[in-house]
Amino acid sequence: MVTLIFLGLVGGLITGISPCILPVLPVIFLSGGAQSVRASDGSVAPRTSARPFLVVLGLAISFSVFTLLGTLVLSALPVPEDIIRWIGLVLLVLLGIGMIVPRFQHLLEKPFSRIPQRQVGTDRGGFALGLILGTVYVPCAGPVLAAITVAGATGKIGASTIVLTIAFAIGTAAPLLFFALAGRGVAERVRAFRTRQQAIRVGAGVVVLGLAVALAFNATDAIQRAIPDYTASLNHALENAGSDAALGSAAGGGSSASQSLASCEQEASFTVVKTLRSCGKAPALAGIQQWFNTSDDKPVTLASLKGKVVLVDFWAYSCINCQRAIAHVEQWYKTYSPDGLVVVGVHTPEYAFEHVPADVKAGAARLGVTYPVALDNDYKTWNAYGNTSWPADYLIDAKGDIRNVSIGEGDYSGLEGMIRSLITAASPSVSLPATTKVTDTTPTDENQTPETYLGVKRATADRSTPALVSGTRTYAPQSSVAPNSFSLGGTWKGSAEAISSVAGSSPSTLSLAYTASKVYLDVAGTGTITAKVGGTTTTLKVSGAPNIYTVASSSGVRTGTVTVTLSPGLSAYSFTFG
Repeated sequence: MVTLIFLGLVGGLITGISPCILPVLPVIFLSGGAQSVRASDGSVAPRTSARPFLVVLGLAISFSVFTLLGTLVLSALPVPEDIIRWIGLVLLVLLGIGMIVPRFQHLLEKPFSRIPQRQVGTDRGGFALGLILGTVYVPCAGPVLAAITVAGATGKIGASTIVLTIAFAIGTAAPLLFFALAGRGVAERVRAFRTRQQAIRVGAGVVVLGLAVALAFNATDAIQRAIPDYTASLNHALENAGSDAALGSAAGGGSSASQSLASCEQEASFTVVKTLRSCGKAPALAGIQQWFNTSDDKPVTLASLKGKVVLVDFWAYSCINCQRAIAHVEQWYKTYSPDGLVVVGVHTPEYAFEHVPADVKAGAARLGVTYPVALDNDYKTWNAYGNTSWPADYLIDAKGDIRNVSIGEGDYSGLEGMIRSLITAASPSVSLPATTKVTDTTPTDENQTPETYLGVKRATADRSTPALVSGTRTYAPQSSVAPNSFSLGGTWKGSAEAISSVAGSSPSTLSLAYTASKVYLDVAGTGTITAKVGGTTTTLKVSGAPNIYTVASSSGVRTGTVTVTLSPGLSAYSFTFG
């Protein structure tokens, strides 16, 4: 828990000094700080004015609550995904007008006039302003904020998530409070702030209105494009400083895993473990919605498999890393199942569309999966094992103990060797066949572009003009794209997990600057996608459930740009690479 608090504070502090918060700083400075110095006779107001603290407190509370619970609540309601943002913008406009026109503010306050109130002087409205700012405050994403967002979106909110969120809110509030107090300090020392109270109030109102308009038309996104993200290296360092296990737990994963299993998982997240270990008893396969590839699609329990070696493989059918690994897992199943190996593919969805059983079954068939598959739509088994990755393999011996954890791709010969050792230990007289021969296609280039998400919720590589937002919008095509990023052209509809092409005056295009030998696009719907790389153009037909399509391919790793045109109605989820 101490680690989570530290990660939350540091992650929040990094976010609080990132360029993404620059648009709200003038409002914090003027409305949170300068307005706290407003004595009626022009003298300096007492330094005990709490307005700067109330503004920042309101922002921190509002932002935290909506980040943690907003997606979960809104997904259950028949309302647009960005309704909170638009409500916040409307309230911001009303508040700005009220600051400029006192009579209008009195009208806004009239419905609440019957509520008993005490005079709070210059503090009045500070907390409300902070609450409103929190609905439109969009800081740069980092590993801590991502963990909080995932927990909220999946509903896996526990004590660790709440602690992390509170720590993050405190961390991100600290720099904002500094600016608010700086505003108060300047106002106390500059006579004009004290003698021209109405002018300062009107100026603050204009700034609030300006922020609302800029946010409504996404003009603030120009700041993010113009100013380099000087906190990116800090976030990267935080992400690689041993925080994976702690943040994974806070994001809803691993809360019920044993200490010995958690220790094995943590080691596996840093290095390839090539030896058998004792990682504790294997948790049960809990909360499985449906089975297939079993006798009459009946459930399978680990208790019924005692005496056999079991490989529990966590996967998702649209995950390219899983697809490359499945070729090896399937071959092991075919080769060693006669000698006592059982493979259970636990399908835990990464995207909402991966919850559909028929689509999972079709995806498994396309990949040639013949071993038993369990649908873990509620993440019950995922959490029981404390897993945080796709793919991930848990090797269980004949006694029901986990003996190895493998995270991600690669080192298939090492895992196969451990499978053979456990089979031999369970049946010393067994005569095993030769080792399998499956080409290892795991990417080895450290400069390869990482998986690139296209949905609004995780589109950190977006460089579109204007920036990608929820709802339908027309984007201006870019002549060039920054490395490892994408930009849109034409009309698109943005949603949490995907972007959908919309018929318009110009085609819906998606350009990506990448480093890889192969580029895959996860697409759903019926239509065509046209991919152009250099002077080569390829047209692919798309039909049915989401699937991965190759949009660029070369014999070796190369750096280039691919521009994909999607026919109207198609939805794109992510780019993956090989």
